[in-house]
Amino acid sequence: MKKIVIAIVAILFVIPSIKAQDEPNPITTAAPFLLITPDARAGGMGDVGVATSPDANSLHHNPAQFSFMNSQYKVGVIYTPWLRELTNDIFLGGFTVANRINDRSAWAASLKYFNLGEIELTDGSGFPIGTEKLNEFSLDGSYSLKLSDFFGMGVAMSYIRSDLGIKSADATINPVNTFTVGVSGYFQTDEQNYGSFNGRWRGGFNIANIGPKVTYTDGGTENFVPTNLKLGGGFDFVLDDYNRINTTLEFTKLLVPTPPIRDEEGNIIEGKDDNVGFAKGMFQSFGDAPDGFSEELAEVTWALGVEYMYNNAFALRTGFFHESDLKGARQFFTIGAGFRFKSTELDVSYLFNASDVNNPLENTLRFSLAFNFGDVYEDY
Repeated sequence: MKKIVIAIVAILFVIPSIKAQDEPNPITTAAPFLLITPDARAGGMGDVGVATSPDANSLHHNPAQFSFMNSQYKVGVIYTPWLRELTNDIFLGGFTVANRINDRSAWAASLKYFNLGEIELTDGSGFPIGTEKLNEFSLDGSYSLKLSDFFGMGVAMSYIRSDLGIKSADATINPVNTFTVGVSGYFQTDEQNYGSFNGRWRGGFNIANIGPKVTYTDGGTENFVPTNLKLGGGFDFVLDDYNRINTTLEFTKLLVPTPPIRDEEGNIIEGKDDNVGFAKGMFQSFGDAPDGFSEELAEVTWALGVEYMYNNAFALRTGFFHESDLKGARQFFTIGAGFRFKSTELDVSYLFNASDVNNPLENTLRFSLAFNFGDVYEDY
Protein backbone atom coordinates (compact mmCIF):
# COMPACT_ATOMS: atom_id res chain seq x y z
CA MET A 1 0.00 0.00 0.00
CA LYS A 2 1.35 3.40 -0.99
CA LYS A 3 2.09 5.72 1.90
CA ILE A 4 2.14 9.47 2.21
CA VAL A 5 5.92 9.32 2.17
CA ILE A 6 5.80 8.27 -1.50
CA ALA A 7 4.24 11.62 -2.37
CA ILE A 8 6.84 13.48 -0.34
CA VAL A 9 9.67 11.62 -2.08
CA ALA A 10 8.08 12.33 -5.45
CA ILE A 11 7.91 16.05 -4.76
CA LEU A 12 11.52 16.19 -3.65
CA PHE A 13 12.72 14.33 -6.73
CA VAL A 14 11.21 16.89 -9.07
CA ILE A 15 13.12 19.79 -7.54
CA PRO A 16 16.01 19.74 -10.03
CA SER A 17 17.92 22.61 -8.48
CA ILE A 18 18.27 21.19 -5.00
CA LYS A 19 21.76 20.50 -3.68
CA ALA A 20 23.09 17.19 -2.49
CA GLN A 21 21.90 16.06 0.94
CA ASP A 22 25.04 17.19 2.75
CA GLU A 23 24.82 20.73 1.32
CA PRO A 24 23.21 23.32 3.59
CA ASN A 25 22.05 25.82 0.99
CA PRO A 26 19.54 24.45 -1.56
CA ILE A 27 17.48 26.50 -4.03
CA THR A 28 13.86 25.36 -4.03
CA THR A 29 10.79 26.61 -5.87
CA ALA A 30 7.07 26.07 -6.01
CA ALA A 31 5.66 24.00 -8.92
CA PRO A 32 9.02 22.51 -9.96
CA PHE A 33 7.21 20.24 -12.45
CA LEU A 34 7.41 23.21 -14.84
CA LEU A 35 11.10 22.41 -15.35
CA ILE A 36 10.58 18.78 -16.38
CA THR A 37 11.42 18.23 -20.04
CA PRO A 38 8.14 16.85 -21.39
CA ASP A 39 9.02 15.29 -24.75
CA ALA A 40 11.05 12.31 -25.90
CA ARG A 41 12.86 14.15 -28.69
CA ALA A 42 14.58 16.53 -26.27
CA GLY A 43 14.77 13.68 -23.75
CA GLY A 44 16.94 11.73 -26.21
CA MET A 45 19.37 14.66 -26.60
CA GLY A 46 20.23 15.50 -23.00
CA ASP A 47 17.09 17.64 -22.54
CA VAL A 48 18.20 20.31 -25.06
CA GLY A 49 15.56 22.17 -27.03
CA VAL A 50 15.99 25.95 -27.02
CA ALA A 51 18.01 25.97 -30.26
CA THR A 52 16.90 22.78 -32.01
CA SER A 53 14.66 22.80 -35.07
CA PRO A 54 10.98 23.49 -34.30
CA ASP A 55 8.72 20.64 -33.22
CA ALA A 56 5.35 20.12 -31.55
CA ASN A 57 6.81 20.72 -28.06
CA SER A 58 8.56 24.03 -28.75
CA LEU A 59 6.14 25.78 -26.37
CA HIS A 60 8.15 24.31 -23.47
CA HIS A 61 11.61 24.90 -24.94
CA ASN A 62 11.29 28.03 -27.10
CA PRO A 63 7.91 29.35 -28.34
CA ALA A 64 9.62 31.59 -30.92
CA GLN A 65 10.39 28.45 -32.95
CA PHE A 66 6.75 28.03 -33.99
CA SER A 67 7.03 30.83 -36.59
CA PHE A 68 9.63 28.63 -38.33
CA MET A 69 7.79 25.29 -38.14
CA ASN A 70 7.49 23.38 -41.41
CA SER A 71 3.75 22.56 -41.34
CA GLN A 72 0.64 24.65 -40.95
CA TYR A 73 -0.63 22.66 -37.98
CA LYS A 74 1.09 20.51 -35.39
CA VAL A 75 -0.53 18.44 -32.65
CA GLY A 76 1.71 16.79 -30.05
CA VAL A 77 1.03 14.30 -27.26
CA ILE A 78 3.54 13.49 -24.50
CA TYR A 79 3.79 10.88 -21.76
CA THR A 80 6.64 10.66 -19.26
CA PRO A 81 6.52 8.08 -16.42
CA TRP A 82 8.02 9.41 -13.19
CA LEU A 83 9.64 7.51 -10.31
CA ARG A 84 8.73 4.27 -12.04
CA GLU A 85 10.97 2.24 -9.70
CA LEU A 86 8.86 3.34 -6.70
CA THR A 87 5.33 3.49 -8.03
CA ASN A 88 3.41 3.11 -11.28
CA ASP A 89 0.92 5.98 -11.19
CA ILE A 90 3.11 9.10 -11.20
CA PHE A 91 3.52 10.66 -14.64
CA LEU A 92 3.71 13.84 -16.70
CA GLY A 93 1.29 13.94 -19.61
CA GLY A 94 -0.19 16.50 -21.94
CA PHE A 95 -0.70 17.77 -25.45
CA THR A 96 0.08 20.79 -27.66
CA VAL A 97 -1.71 22.36 -30.62
CA ALA A 98 0.17 24.81 -32.86
CA ASN A 99 -0.92 26.76 -35.93
CA ARG A 100 1.38 28.63 -38.27
CA ILE A 101 -1.01 31.37 -39.33
CA ASN A 102 1.09 32.61 -42.26
CA ASP A 103 4.70 32.97 -43.38
CA ARG A 104 5.59 35.13 -40.37
CA SER A 105 3.47 34.22 -37.35
CA ALA A 106 2.10 31.32 -35.32
CA TRP A 107 0.20 30.56 -32.12
CA ALA A 108 0.25 27.52 -29.86
CA ALA A 109 -1.52 26.19 -26.77
CA SER A 110 -0.72 23.30 -24.46
CA LEU A 111 -1.75 21.44 -21.33
CA LYS A 112 0.79 19.76 -19.03
CA TYR A 113 -0.58 17.57 -16.24
CA PHE A 114 1.65 16.15 -13.51
CA ASN A 115 -0.12 13.37 -11.64
CA LEU A 116 1.43 12.40 -8.30
CA GLY A 117 -0.72 9.33 -7.93
CA GLU A 118 -3.44 8.15 -5.62
CA ILE A 119 -2.39 7.91 -1.98
CA GLU A 120 -4.18 5.54 0.39
CA LEU A 121 -4.37 6.96 3.91
CA THR A 122 -4.48 4.95 7.12
CA ASP A 123 -4.94 5.84 10.74
CA GLY A 124 -2.53 4.98 13.56
CA SER A 125 -3.86 1.42 13.68
CA GLY A 126 -3.42 0.84 9.96
CA PHE A 127 -7.11 1.03 9.03
CA PRO A 128 -7.89 2.82 5.74
CA ILE A 129 -9.45 6.26 6.10
CA GLY A 130 -9.66 7.32 2.47
CA THR A 131 -7.55 8.32 -0.51
CA GLU A 132 -6.03 11.54 -1.80
CA LYS A 133 -5.04 12.53 -5.34
CA LEU A 134 -2.28 15.12 -5.73
CA ASN A 135 -1.65 16.85 -9.03
CA GLU A 136 -0.27 19.92 -10.75
CA PHE A 137 -1.00 21.31 -14.18
CA SER A 138 -0.38 24.27 -16.45
CA LEU A 139 -2.35 25.75 -19.33
CA ASP A 140 -0.01 27.54 -21.72
CA GLY A 141 -0.41 29.78 -24.74
CA SER A 142 2.05 31.56 -27.02
CA TYR A 143 2.31 33.83 -30.03
CA SER A 144 5.44 34.04 -32.18
CA LEU A 145 6.40 36.42 -34.97
CA LYS A 146 9.23 36.49 -37.48
CA LEU A 147 11.01 39.84 -37.31
CA SER A 148 13.15 38.89 -40.31
CA ASP A 149 13.74 35.87 -42.53
CA PHE A 150 16.23 34.58 -39.97
CA PHE A 151 15.02 35.73 -36.55
CA GLY A 152 11.75 35.51 -34.64
CA MET A 153 10.49 36.21 -31.12
CA GLY A 154 7.74 34.73 -29.03
CA VAL A 155 5.71 35.58 -25.94
CA ALA A 156 4.01 33.04 -23.70
CA MET A 157 1.57 33.02 -20.82
CA SER A 158 0.66 30.20 -18.44
CA TYR A 159 -1.95 29.49 -15.82
CA ILE A 160 -0.50 27.19 -13.15
CA ARG A 161 -2.29 25.19 -10.47
CA SER A 162 -0.37 23.15 -7.90
CA ASP A 163 -2.47 21.07 -5.50
CA LEU A 164 -0.17 19.21 -3.09
CA GLY A 165 -2.27 19.36 0.05
CA ILE A 166 -3.48 16.17 1.73
CA LYS A 167 -6.74 17.73 2.86
CA SER A 168 -7.78 15.03 5.30
CA ALA A 169 -4.39 15.26 7.03
CA ASP A 170 -3.64 18.99 6.93
CA ALA A 171 -6.33 21.43 5.85
CA THR A 172 -3.90 24.38 6.04
CA ILE A 173 -2.17 23.44 2.76
CA ASN A 174 -3.92 25.30 -0.05
CA PRO A 175 -3.73 24.85 -3.83
CA VAL A 176 -1.55 27.39 -5.61
CA ASN A 177 -3.08 29.31 -8.53
CA THR A 178 -0.93 31.77 -10.44
CA PHE A 179 -0.03 33.17 -13.85
CA THR A 180 3.40 33.47 -15.46
CA VAL A 181 4.74 34.95 -18.68
CA GLY A 182 7.79 34.34 -20.84
CA VAL A 183 9.76 35.81 -23.73
CA SER A 184 11.89 33.94 -26.25
CA GLY A 185 13.91 34.35 -29.43
CA TYR A 186 15.10 32.01 -32.18
CA PHE A 187 17.22 32.35 -35.30
CA GLN A 188 18.32 30.04 -38.06
CA THR A 189 20.38 30.81 -41.14
CA ASP A 190 19.86 29.60 -44.66
CA GLU A 191 21.67 26.44 -45.66
CA GLN A 192 25.17 27.35 -46.86
CA ASN A 193 28.03 25.46 -48.44
CA TYR A 194 31.11 24.67 -46.32
CA GLY A 195 33.16 22.72 -48.84
CA SER A 196 32.34 19.03 -48.68
CA PHE A 197 29.02 19.62 -46.88
CA ASN A 198 26.32 22.20 -46.36
CA GLY A 199 25.37 23.62 -43.01
CA ARG A 200 22.98 25.81 -41.05
CA TRP A 201 23.42 27.71 -37.78
CA ARG A 202 20.71 27.88 -35.11
CA GLY A 203 20.43 29.78 -31.85
CA GLY A 204 17.85 30.65 -29.24
CA PHE A 205 16.97 31.93 -25.79
CA ASN A 206 13.96 31.55 -23.52
CA ILE A 207 13.12 33.26 -20.25
CA ALA A 208 10.22 31.22 -18.92
CA ASN A 209 7.89 31.23 -15.89
CA ILE A 210 8.23 34.90 -14.93
CA GLY A 211 5.66 35.39 -12.21
CA PRO A 212 4.86 36.41 -8.64
CA LYS A 213 5.79 34.46 -5.54
CA VAL A 214 3.21 32.03 -4.15
CA THR A 215 2.44 30.32 -0.87
CA TYR A 216 0.87 26.97 -0.02
CA THR A 217 -0.39 28.08 3.41
CA ASP A 218 -2.30 31.07 4.73
CA GLY A 219 0.26 33.60 5.86
CA GLY A 220 3.07 31.13 5.21
CA THR A 221 6.44 31.51 3.54
CA GLU A 222 6.27 32.76 -0.02
CA ASN A 223 8.02 30.67 -2.66
CA PHE A 224 9.40 31.68 -6.03
CA VAL A 225 8.08 29.99 -9.13
CA PRO A 226 10.87 28.40 -11.24
CA THR A 227 11.77 31.32 -13.49
CA ASN A 228 14.63 30.16 -15.68
CA LEU A 229 16.84 31.28 -18.54
CA LYS A 230 17.93 29.02 -21.39
CA LEU A 231 20.58 29.92 -23.97
CA GLY A 232 21.73 27.65 -26.74
CA GLY A 233 23.27 27.31 -30.16
CA GLY A 234 23.64 24.62 -32.74
CA PHE A 235 24.89 23.67 -36.17
CA ASP A 236 23.36 21.29 -38.70
CA PHE A 237 25.77 19.30 -40.86
CA VAL A 238 23.86 18.62 -44.09
CA LEU A 239 25.98 15.84 -45.60
CA ASP A 240 23.74 15.15 -48.63
CA ASP A 241 20.07 14.99 -49.58
CA TYR A 242 19.47 12.10 -47.17
CA ASN A 243 21.86 12.51 -44.23
CA ARG A 244 22.00 15.31 -41.67
CA ILE A 245 23.65 15.63 -38.24
CA ASN A 246 22.26 18.28 -35.88
CA THR A 247 24.33 19.37 -32.87
CA THR A 248 23.13 21.60 -30.02
CA LEU A 249 24.75 23.03 -26.88
CA GLU A 250 22.50 24.52 -24.20
CA PHE A 251 22.97 26.37 -20.89
CA THR A 252 20.29 26.88 -18.25
CA LYS A 253 20.18 29.01 -15.10
CA LEU A 254 17.41 29.27 -12.53
CA LEU A 255 16.57 32.97 -12.03
CA VAL A 256 15.73 32.54 -8.37
CA PRO A 257 17.80 34.03 -5.50
CA THR A 258 20.26 31.77 -3.71
CA PRO A 259 19.43 31.59 0.02
CA PRO A 260 22.08 33.32 2.14
CA ILE A 261 24.01 31.66 4.93
CA ARG A 262 22.71 32.76 8.31
CA ASP A 263 24.01 32.43 11.84
CA GLU A 264 22.04 30.88 14.70
CA GLU A 265 20.19 34.15 15.29
CA GLY A 266 19.12 34.39 11.65
CA ASN A 267 21.53 37.16 10.67
CA ILE A 268 23.02 36.99 7.16
CA ILE A 269 26.76 36.28 7.25
CA GLU A 270 27.25 35.45 3.56
CA GLY A 271 25.16 36.17 0.48
CA LYS A 272 22.18 38.48 0.06
CA ASP A 273 18.70 38.58 1.55
CA ASP A 274 16.43 36.35 -0.57
CA ASN A 275 13.22 37.88 0.84
CA VAL A 276 12.68 40.07 -2.22
CA GLY A 277 10.08 40.41 -4.95
CA PHE A 278 10.18 38.17 -7.98
CA ALA A 279 11.42 40.89 -10.37
CA LYS A 280 14.29 41.93 -8.11
CA GLY A 281 15.00 38.28 -7.43
CA MET A 282 15.56 37.58 -11.14
CA PHE A 283 18.34 40.16 -11.38
CA GLN A 284 19.73 39.37 -7.93
CA SER A 285 20.12 35.70 -8.91
CA PHE A 286 23.11 36.58 -11.11
CA GLY A 287 25.25 37.78 -8.19
CA ASP A 288 23.96 36.65 -4.80
CA ALA A 289 25.60 33.26 -4.22
CA PRO A 290 27.29 33.15 -0.80
CA ASP A 291 30.43 31.57 -2.26
CA GLY A 292 30.75 34.19 -4.97
CA PHE A 293 31.33 33.76 -8.70
CA SER A 294 32.34 30.11 -8.46
CA GLU A 295 28.97 29.24 -6.92
CA GLU A 296 27.16 31.31 -9.54
CA LEU A 297 28.86 29.24 -12.25
CA ALA A 298 27.86 26.07 -10.41
CA GLU A 299 24.22 27.13 -10.76
CA VAL A 300 24.46 26.91 -14.56
CA THR A 301 23.67 23.52 -16.06
CA TRP A 302 24.82 22.56 -19.53
CA ALA A 303 23.78 19.90 -21.99
CA LEU A 304 24.96 18.65 -25.37
CA GLY A 305 22.68 16.90 -27.84
CA VAL A 306 23.29 15.22 -31.20
CA GLU A 307 20.66 14.08 -33.69
CA TYR A 308 21.30 12.05 -36.84
CA MET A 309 18.49 12.29 -39.37
CA TYR A 310 18.05 10.08 -42.41
CA ASN A 311 15.77 11.31 -45.19
CA ASN A 312 13.64 13.23 -42.65
CA ALA A 313 12.11 9.86 -41.79
CA PHE A 314 14.36 8.24 -39.17
CA ALA A 315 16.44 9.76 -36.38
CA LEU A 316 18.99 8.52 -33.86
CA ARG A 317 19.80 10.76 -30.89
CA THR A 318 22.13 10.97 -27.95
CA GLY A 319 23.06 13.57 -25.37
CA PHE A 320 24.65 14.41 -22.03
CA PHE A 321 23.37 16.64 -19.22
CA HIS A 322 25.60 18.06 -16.47
CA GLU A 323 24.75 19.78 -13.21
CA SER A 324 27.31 20.74 -10.56
CA ASP A 325 27.71 18.45 -7.56
CA LEU A 326 26.99 21.52 -5.41
CA LYS A 327 23.60 22.17 -6.96
CA GLY A 328 21.94 18.82 -7.40
CA ALA A 329 24.53 16.57 -9.05
CA ARG A 330 22.24 15.49 -11.89
CA GLN A 331 24.43 14.00 -14.59
CA PHE A 332 23.13 11.61 -17.20
CA PHE A 333 23.48 10.28 -20.73
CA THR A 334 20.49 9.83 -23.00
CA ILE A 335 19.67 7.96 -26.19
CA GLY A 336 16.62 8.14 -28.38
CA ALA A 337 15.07 7.46 -31.74
CA GLY A 338 12.45 9.06 -33.94
CA PHE A 339 10.27 7.72 -36.71
CA ARG A 340 8.19 9.61 -39.24
CA PHE A 341 5.34 8.00 -41.19
CA LYS A 342 3.96 10.57 -43.62
CA SER A 343 2.39 13.14 -41.25
CA THR A 344 2.97 11.21 -38.00
CA GLU A 345 6.07 11.42 -35.79
CA LEU A 346 6.90 9.03 -32.95
CA ASP A 347 9.82 9.66 -30.58
CA VAL A 348 11.20 7.52 -27.76
CA SER A 349 14.09 8.11 -25.34
CA TYR A 350 15.93 6.43 -22.48
CA LEU A 351 18.14 7.85 -19.73
CA PHE A 352 21.35 6.42 -18.20
CA ASN A 353 22.25 7.94 -14.84
CA ALA A 354 25.90 9.02 -14.48
CA SER A 355 25.94 10.26 -10.88
CA ASP A 356 25.38 8.89 -7.39
CA VAL A 357 22.14 10.84 -7.05
CA ASN A 358 19.03 8.87 -8.00
CA ASN A 359 17.23 10.11 -11.08
CA PRO A 360 13.42 9.77 -11.31
CA LEU A 361 13.73 8.79 -14.98
CA GLU A 362 16.14 5.87 -14.52
CA ASN A 363 15.12 2.71 -16.36
CA THR A 364 12.20 4.53 -17.97
CA LEU A 365 11.12 4.83 -21.60
CA ARG A 366 9.60 8.16 -22.58
CA PHE A 367 7.23 8.63 -25.51
CA SER A 368 5.90 11.53 -27.55
CA LEU A 369 3.72 11.61 -30.63
CA ALA A 370 3.11 14.40 -33.14
CA PHE A 371 0.87 14.93 -36.16
CA ASN A 372 1.42 17.44 -38.99
CA PHE A 373 -1.39 18.87 -41.10
CA GLY A 374 -2.03 21.51 -43.73
CA ASP A 375 0.38 23.45 -45.88
CA VAL A 376 4.10 22.71 -45.91
CA TYR A 377 6.65 25.50 -45.41
CA GLU A 378 10.28 25.46 -46.49
CA ASP A 379 11.93 26.97 -43.38
CA TYR A 380 13.00 23.64 -41.90
